Amino acid sequence: MDLKEIPHPSFFIDTQLTDTLRHFATEAERMGTLHPQQLSIIYEKKWFNLFVPESFGGLNLSLPEGLRIEEGLAWADGSTGWTVTLCSGANWFIGFLQREMAATIFNTNHVCLAGSGRASGIAKVIGEEYEITGSWNYATGAAHATAFTANCMIEKDGAIMQNEDGSPLVYAFIFLRDELMIYEDWNYIGMNATSSNSFEVKGLRVKKNRLFIIDEKKAVLNEPVYQYPFLHFAEATLAVNSSGMANRYFDLCEALIKERAVNKEAYAPISQLPERLDVAKKRLKEIRQLFYSTVQLSWEEYMDCKAFSSVTLQEVSKTCRELAATSRQLVDELYPYCGLMAANPETEMNRVWRNLHTASQHPLLL
Repeated sequence: MDLKEIPHPSFFIDTQLTDTLRHFATEAERMGTLHPQQLSIIYEKKWFNLFVPESFGGLNLSLPEGLRIEEGLAWADGSTGWTVTLCSGANWFIGFLQREMAATIFNTNHVCLAGSGRASGIAKVIGEEYEITGSWNYATGAAHATAFTANCMIEKDGAIMQNEDGSPLVYAFIFLRDELMIYEDWNYIGMNATSSNSFEVKGLRVKKNRLFIIDEKKAVLNEPVYQYPFLHFAEATLAVNSSGMANRYFDLCEALIKERAVNKEAYAPISQLPERLDVAKKRLKEIRQLFYSTVQLSWEEYMDCKAFSSVTLQEVSKTCRELAATSRQLVDELYPYCGLMAANPETEMNRVWRNLHTASQHPLLL
């Protein structure tokens, strides 16, 4: 399909908001969580609710529309983009929650779900309730999350229940913030402001309305975005963070070239940076265009015939990985030509590099 040329990520985010998000990025990194001013903007713009229906206070965006905002935010500030991506992805689970639970959780303008996809909890069936014990890592947004989601293996009569293929039966559950313990243990080279901390519950009794199944066939809400397969939804939303940060690194390379030209610094490798930067920008532009075209095609297929082509979805996965891998590769090819500016942890250039490489370790991007 033909898709209108996708603009630079800066096109998707207001300039003044971008300046504010960046202004507080250094302090947010020191704090280990998004700055209150950054969060204020997110709440005002409803970015945690990109895919939530308007009736629940959301923006009700399509997947292609949401991807543009997420990429723009990653370009503005990696930690902000990543946090919005992961938390809006968790808020997307409203499409699968029982209605009474959705009304309970989405009763504030500050609603933000954090969580983990790892099935590192056990939910014991006890009558009409579940008793849950487990711990989960990397819950982005834990510092300001109002609720948490987590996957658990289901145990009944002392044994883990199984699917037809013999694999453990796993369901997702939702917990309120005051029902769990949060451990501030996120300590990596990048994404320092995402508060991607661990959480734990011990012997927590919950009713069956806390359980939900992340499967488009089990969606409770009818909006098209809840019919999009979760794996491909997650892959796409994560991938645009890499391209957003890579584009920001390119911007900073351009600024470095201009600064060195004005100061006439005799740093030999800088002379090669302009040509290499041009090549990198062209390559990323091509893969971004392919990515957005592929996702748009998958979306339009569903809108036209209420079904997804397996071939198209395979292409979505492929282009997601290509976008993420190419973004990281191109930045790494430019890095040696940027001097110690790129290696100084106090510079934005280094922060973008650290954030991009930390994000790249997500298993769905490998």
